[in-house]
Amino acid sequence: MPWKASTPVDLRLELMNRLATGETAVDLAHEYGVSRKTIEKFKKRYKQQGIAGLYDQPRAPKVIPHKTPPELVDVILEARKLHPSWGPKKLKHVLERQLERELPAPSTIGDILERAGLVVARHPRRRFPPAPTGLREVAAPNQVWCIDYKGQFQLGDKSYCYPLTITDQFSRFITCCEAMAAISDEQARDVCQDVFREYGLPETMRSDNGVPFACNGLAGLTKLSAFWLRLGIKLERIRPGHPEQNGRHERMHRTLKQDTTRPAAANLLQQGERCETFRDEFNTVRPHEALAMKTPAEVYVASSRSYPERLPELVYPTHDEVLLVGKTGMLHLPRRHTLYLSSALAGQLVGLRECEDGRWLVSFMHLDLGHIHHATKQFFPIVPTP
Repeated sequence: MPWKASTPVDLRLELMNRLATGETAVDLAHEYGVSRKTIEKFKKRYKQQGIAGLYDQPRAPKVIPHKTPPELVDVILEARKLHPSWGPKKLKHVLERQLERELPAPSTIGDILERAGLVVARHPRRRFPPAPTGLREVAAPNQVWCIDYKGQFQLGDKSYCYPLTITDQFSRFITCCEAMAAISDEQARDVCQDVFREYGLPETMRSDNGVPFACNGLAGLTKLSAFWLRLGIKLERIRPGHPEQNGRHERMHRTLKQDTTRPAAANLLQQGERCETFRDEFNTVRPHEALAMKTPAEVYVASSRSYPERLPELVYPTHDEVLLVGKTGMLHLPRRHTLYLSSALAGQLVGLRECEDGRWLVSFMHLDLGHIHHATKQFFPIVPTP
């Protein structure tokens, strides 16, 4: 015959039956190893509820004085649904300004969002130790602007959209978020002109090494980057295959993707309206932790360098011979010699300076492009240092 296991409920029921037969609570408390107070508690519950009163009761408090009110929970959930990419800290900061009252801690708001199924778990990412990039550190607005095309995506009408974005590296302020139908040097220049007219000129423009910002040609120049140089803007490029060197801009692209492409709009015009709405919200409504929960618009100020409607004249040393690059990128030398230079410099003036070894140094503004051998009239470009 198997042993009969005794549960706490069985022992409590046995104790109640022995009390009913006249045994004293003092003796039973000593035998069962419990206090008289515990016996009286179960005696009262057994009298009121029967055997159900002998089971352990939930220990959770019936009233939680600091529990978030249901109406406030509804406000938090509605704000999250309106801004799916905002975390607890941003929601807390914005809602406190709107409601003019203190909200629960960000951890509590995170628990509310998780219980409502509004938090998507992320896969852990590999951590890399920080490494110097050699890029300029910023301390004020307009020292460095970042420009890039966000990856293309398909619209409802099966066409593709290529958003062109420009941000101020210091304040995260988006000066441009334009939905484009294609990657175009000419259209990117037109957009830059509009942005420069509105916000002025930056000191440096940071980009990747793709078109239309850079190329594998002479000095990596394109028509767009040559245009920036003519305006007195310095060029800064991240290392190929290292988008993390432009991490702030890439992080903005992730938010842009979350807020404007899931799903994408029906056509390019509607997608452009979404991009403009996103830009306004990102700049003026969405607080940023790195800015002490300020919005980018509260930190950014326009540049003091205004955009000139006419490009400054190129000035070379008096001993340089100044030649005009043709429309096709050909350079016409004296005595009817021609050579191909670069289509990026079409219509630009370049300087030629004779060196001591008889070669001619070709330069564009402050950039040394290469040498022309006097005898062969061949051009040998200077390979830039990475």
